[in-house]
Amino acid sequence: MTPLVRLRSARPLRLALATSALVLAHFHAQAGEPPAPRPNLLFIFSDDQCFNTIRALGNPEVQTPHLDRLAAAGTTLTHAYNMGSWSGAVCVPSRTMLNTGRFLWPIQTLERQLEEERQAGRLWAPALRRAGYTTYFTGKWHVNVDARKVFAVTRHVRAGMPKDTPEGYNRPHPERPDTWKPWDPKFGGFWEGGQHWSEAVADDAADYLAMAADRPEPFFMYLAFNAPHDPRQSPKDYVDKYPLDAIQVPANFLPLYPYKDDIGCGEQLRDERLAPFPRTPHAVQVHRQEYYALITHLDTQIGRILAALERSGKARTTYIFFTSDHGLAVGQHGLFGKQNLYDHSVRVPLIVVGPDIPAGRRIAAPVYLQDIMPTTLELAGLPKPDHVQFHSLLPLLRGQTDRSPYDAIYGAYLGLQRAVTSEGYKLILYPKIPKARLYDLQTDPLERVDLAARPEHRPRMQRLFAQLLALQRQTGDPLELKAAFPDFHLQ
Repeated sequence: MTPLVRLRSARPLRLALATSALVLAHFHAQAGEPPAPRPNLLFIFSDDQCFNTIRALGNPEVQTPHLDRLAAAGTTLTHAYNMGSWSGAVCVPSRTMLNTGRFLWPIQTLERQLEEERQAGRLWAPALRRAGYTTYFTGKWHVNVDARKVFAVTRHVRAGMPKDTPEGYNRPHPERPDTWKPWDPKFGGFWEGGQHWSEAVADDAADYLAMAADRPEPFFMYLAFNAPHDPRQSPKDYVDKYPLDAIQVPANFLPLYPYKDDIGCGEQLRDERLAPFPRTPHAVQVHRQEYYALITHLDTQIGRILAALERSGKARTTYIFFTSDHGLAVGQHGLFGKQNLYDHSVRVPLIVVGPDIPAGRRIAAPVYLQDIMPTTLELAGLPKPDHVQFHSLLPLLRGQTDRSPYDAIYGAYLGLQRAVTSEGYKLILYPKIPKARLYDLQTDPLERVDLAARPEHRPRMQRLFAQLLALQRQTGDPLELKAAFPDFHLQ
């Protein structure tokens, strides 16, 4: 491949050219150049990023040029899910599942034994380290074991979220001025320490890639951004990219979710307190403006990382995985957090780029984001360990099958919500009430029309309920649903 010409022009142009060179490198590799025996693995992880927040994947409102180029260079799994949570901090189970390879409910107990798992070599990075990889981490960890012991090299190890301030909550309020400014460093948060945390991750990654350029051993880089989690802070010029009057209110907006208190999403939940109750279109516009601005700022940092990868000379032999730990509502269905089982909160973007991964492809087969872990183990030439319950995505990515490794997708939140997605429909259960909701995801992707009360859908709901019970057994879910829904007489 022709070397990338180094230009002394503005940085955005350099980044665009470097990212384009990365795309071309993978196109050339697909033309017949074989991948390295042990490829490099670059895992880029965002936080709270909904599946539909990338322009190339269907959202014209958001500006994500580098993620768009990544999608053009590789394959997107459009229906990637997080399995759920036994904690209000949904990211903790998500990341623990990712690093252990185990399903949701086994890790609820295992989460207190992760140091023993590390010592036994059963976590993601230690397994790759034994295979000869240099393992590197920077950013948000939020797993109950010391990252400095898990990875060979660490830089910044961040907390679950930046320290927030009271001014960031219950805003914008119609009865008082909004004093919060996303770009003002006086509020701390992402600005704590003097440099935006996303920029620090990109700096760390670029520094390490420069060092790795001359090293023969393969690397596994785990780059975990805190963005676009709240407090949604970014420089003012990024917020200015999104004029408030141009921000659309989601079509599935509601002032209040009718069952919010029964499903653990009431005013006591931290995420839901970010905006006033009842929700207003204006409040949703403000929060989505700041959400998109932080995603675009994140995208810029990803562009810097991809440029550093190209400069290192390692792009041809590197597999890149981009995803997020879960999604976020930001006003959809009257909700603001991720503690619900609607697609906006359980689905994430998942893009894979690599030497033998088709460019520009979309795969709709449902998978879990945690399938990335066994996928990388297979790429490294390692057999899938017996304790890993998720599946490698390589058969899908390489076109060896078009079928998901899962018959249905399971979802859970505490003991308050359960869901199953299968054959284009989703059944959501609220056992505390009890209440069932049914959505046709093909004709109603925004999940606006509840079909549960329609008699003609009763047989389908019965089948979905049976699938959910089977998934409970597979995932070790202890919640008793039959008592709440006897004979599935749902109203």
